[in-house]
Amino acid sequence: MKSGKVLDTKQFESAISHGVVLVDFNAPWCAPCRAQHPITLELSEKFKGQAAVLEINVDENQQTAMHFGIASIPTLIIFKDGREVTRFVGLQNEKLLSNAIRKTLHQ
Repeated sequence: MKSGKVLDTKQFESAISHGVVLVDFNAPWCAPCRAQHPITLELSEKFKGQAAVLEINVDENQQTAMHFGIASIPTLIIFKDGREVTRFVGLQNEKLLSNAIRKTLHQ
């Protein structure tokens, strides 16, 4: 699963530190995560140059998942300049996520 860039714990802080970033916390065995994947790919293309859409595997990066209190996946968090702005838990549609990214870009 790739929607732009797959992060690990070492890359995470620098990846979210600037601009608007949507991070999809997921795992390959998770059916809703697999269903979310085409939507995050679409968002990655739609917001290219404006916002980053990244993924992090919670099984391989448990420390980061715990730090953000990820209890269910998929969890999608929108960050702006390193600060959490919005969090969605469970499978989300493209329109909802697009609107949230757009709103964050204009804050």
